[in-house]
Amino acid sequence: MLQYALIKTFYPTSTSRMLASLKGRQTFHRFDKFNSKYNPVGASELREIYLKTDNLIHGEYFARIIKEVSHDLEESKYQHAEPRLSIYGRSADEWDSLSKWFIQHKVHSTNMQWIIQVPRIYDIFKSKKLITNFAKMLENIFLPLFEATINPQKHKELHVFLKYVTGFDSVDDESKHSDHMFSYKSPKPEQWTEDENPPYSYYLFHMYANIMVLNNLRKERGLSTFQFRPHCGEAGSITHLVSAFLTADNISHGLNLKKSPVLQYLYYLAQVPIAMSPLSNNSLFLEYSKNPLREFLHKGLCVSLSTDDPMQFHYTKEALMEEYAIAAQLWKLSTCDVCEIARNSVLQSGLSHQEKKHFIGANYLKDGPEGNDIRRTNVAQIRMAYRHETLCNELSFLVDAVKTEEAIGTQPE
Repeated sequence: MLQYALIKTFYPTSTSRMLASLKGRQTFHRFDKFNSKYNPVGASELREIYLKTDNLIHGEYFARIIKEVSHDLEESKYQHAEPRLSIYGRSADEWDSLSKWFIQHKVHSTNMQWIIQVPRIYDIFKSKKLITNFAKMLENIFLPLFEATINPQKHKELHVFLKYVTGFDSVDDESKHSDHMFSYKSPKPEQWTEDENPPYSYYLFHMYANIMVLNNLRKERGLSTFQFRPHCGEAGSITHLVSAFLTADNISHGLNLKKSPVLQYLYYLAQVPIAMSPLSNNSLFLEYSKNPLREFLHKGLCVSLSTDDPMQFHYTKEALMEEYAIAAQLWKLSTCDVCEIARNSVLQSGLSHQEKKHFIGANYLKDGPEGNDIRRTNVAQIRMAYRHETLCNELSFLVDAVKTEEAIGTQPE
């Protein structure tokens, strides 16, 4: 219980969290834990804490907390975590500081994969004259990664740290309104010198573009690559979900999909993974009974259950079990429903290919029942067959519709 007591004792309120971010003295962490009671139907849990890395003890105290959590994970062979580490883009040395902390305190673990989250707070840095334009923020975020990829020997600590990073997140209050509509006419990042924060779509496009180029470079050199997994659709404009559909590998929340059947259909056809947090949403955005997770699941969208801010919204040590227990009871989910959600969480995770094979079966990349090892997932084969056949039918309907339109268009008048 010590590790949870320490985390809870030092978990700040939302107000102190924002103040800490403005002062630039704390780095945000989130844990995404994959938990399984029996064989590996994983599920995700998010736990947030703050980690000081620039104090007089160089983050040693919080490194000890991380180590205690990782030790707890390693004792349980079915648990993995994805801590979120923030890179703000306010200065070029953030990556060096973070990687030195990571190496110095030896917080790496075989049961942890790390996600870098980038808060969308350009306007704050600009108002404090820390950066001159949006391009400088992007440069601070991505240039060190390109340098470490091209010349690992010159950036040894960062090169080692990146081996444990599996993706990027984009976070902030989505309800913040922007008067600017992102389009091909929008100013380039080096031309964005105004104090106004760029819109959500502007952030996502430039994050995606840099990650894509970086991934291509790292792939050529035989290095690991990164996913893009932003928070999206929790609040704000429906256009956020359009932006994420075009750029993201996964999204978190996705509540606003319920407002757009067309976007739901697109997310279904592409099987874009969605990690949902009903208990957190119940306190902040949407009553639990109105949460669309069950509806999305029954329609065949790739959804998983996760926790969000468990120190604020949960009452027990096992926050993830609260999510599953409440969802199963309130929505009367079957065992097969729960296992399908858990299997989806493993598919969505940053676990390696070998780890996913271990948890959900050697053929998990195959479609339909062929890709399901029922001994590991406990998802019925008839459920997997139904999902696959339904999706194939929908795709074939679209192909037939396109062919029909083309045939009509080629007929002489």
